[in-house]
Amino acid sequence: MNRDEATKRFHGDDALADLIDERQPMELPTPDTDSPMVSRSVRLPLETYERVRAAADARGIGVTTLMRQWIEAGLADLDDSATVSLADVRRALAALSRPTAA
Repeated sequence: MNRDEATKRFHGDDALADLIDERQPMELPTPDTDSPMVSRSVRLPLETYERVRAAADARGIGVTTLMRQWIEAGLADLDDSATVSLADVRRALAALSRPTAA
């Protein structure tokens, strides 16, 4: 139905409300967290966004999830409760076990 048909059909009566009442209830997606979330807009240069997207793709996660992880890690660093990924710990340990050139 186009806009003109909808306007003619629903103008001045309860047909729209009746149509809505006839619809089957829809299942809403289950949130992936118990914590309330706040949505914020961030302006990034295109090149920066593409780098973030590539990093997220490489990790198999969404861009928003990766950005949230980076923000949380940065905040943890500010209050000395730093979060370190297991991959970073493994790389650091591997570097320690390699002999250094004198």
